Amino acid sequence: MWKLATPVFGYVLVVDALALIVVAATAALVPITAQSLLWCGLILAGEVVHLEAAQRIERIRELAADGRPHMHLQSIWIFAGLLLLPPPLATVVIVVSYVHSWVRVYKRRGVIHRKVFSGATVILSCAAAGAVLSAGTGHVAPYVPHLDGFGGMTALLTSGIVYFGLNYVLVILAILMSNPGKPPRQAFGNPSDVLIVLAAVGVGCGIALVMTVRPWLLPVLMVTPVALHIGLLLPQFQAAARTDSKTALLAPEFWVQLARNELARAAELSSTAGVLMIDIDHFKAIDDGNGHLAGDEVLRAVAAAIQGSVRGGDYVGRFGGDEFVVLLPGTTSAEIASVADRIRTAIARIEVPVPVVRPGKPEVITGLTASIGAAVYPETATEYTILLQAADDAVFEAKAGGRDRVVLAATRTELTRPEIPDAR
Repeated sequence: MWKLATPVFGYVLVVDALALIVVAATAALVPITAQSLLWCGLILAGEVVHLEAAQRIERIRELAADGRPHMHLQSIWIFAGLLLLPPPLATVVIVVSYVHSWVRVYKRRGVIHRKVFSGATVILSCAAAGAVLSAGTGHVAPYVPHLDGFGGMTALLTSGIVYFGLNYVLVILAILMSNPGKPPRQAFGNPSDVLIVLAAVGVGCGIALVMTVRPWLLPVLMVTPVALHIGLLLPQFQAAARTDSKTALLAPEFWVQLARNELARAAELSSTAGVLMIDIDHFKAIDDGNGHLAGDEVLRAVAAAIQGSVRGGDYVGRFGGDEFVVLLPGTTSAEIASVADRIRTAIARIEVPVPVVRPGKPEVITGLTASIGAAVYPETATEYTILLQAADDAVFEAKAGGRDRVVLAATRTELTRPEIPDAR
């Protein structure tokens, strides 16, 4: 945070301070009752279950949104809390949501001052939306019992617009101030993503209503947020050419985007990141000898073995042909070597049934091996291209050394100007 430009630093501090003032000023507006504590507990439970179920797709969406607003579905539970809970408990919902996502979804790799700032913008947005609801109903939280008729609908719609609009403006200003060299258009993100937040606000209204009139229906309604994530965002993610159609891993271009963003984040956090390059040994012989259908099955089996061997926060992609790549945020040389060897062992255990058996060929392909190259930021290199090249060179070294092995590129490599041959 101390590295921020002075205007950005001042802006972040002002927003954070205003959020603290709002929390203090609204702490005693409404008494905390046993009913409100029960509602708060149910909302927190739904929030945790939701994020746990959708953490992988949410992690990828957040990293891919670098430099743009990240439209998430936490607003479902936050807006429900705004409608039902006293301000202090609504603040608890916001804090738990951001802390839980930082620990479990983003694996403690989110920049903390950004998460605090985002939480502060949501607190301010909830306060503004709550003021609209109070003006429209003449009451303070819980608002749902007092929202009725055309007036109640108008107050609810207006509060939703204020909640989204203020949060959006505060975040956009921070992005624009932090990235003066980037096109302003990029800071506004994808217009279609706005629908995600609007949908979240709508579902939050439904959850708040159900909790007041038919609380036993809440477990059924809790399926909706997970369905939105998995049923809508995941297909949208796949349709955007971000996944490889053959292996269901990340597509090469998207993996590269994530890798570059993660290295930039590692630099901000003074952290580390590892890259694995994995090449199936003698794949051409397997593909030619058993047919392309069998080769495709081998690729899918290897992809599944790699995905099942990495950590929850790692990113696996297909890099082309029979090559795979893995990005391992926050890893050390010892950890990346351990993960790489686990992948190598898993691939060696694969048994792939052959779809169409050729004469004289086995019905099951076994004995697969892979050569794996590993490189670690910043130990091996500090620039993406050089880091990936170091991992690729390590693959060639593994193949030259007999294949079925892991080679760690441990030498620091940097871009240098090539020497000019002596004209004499």
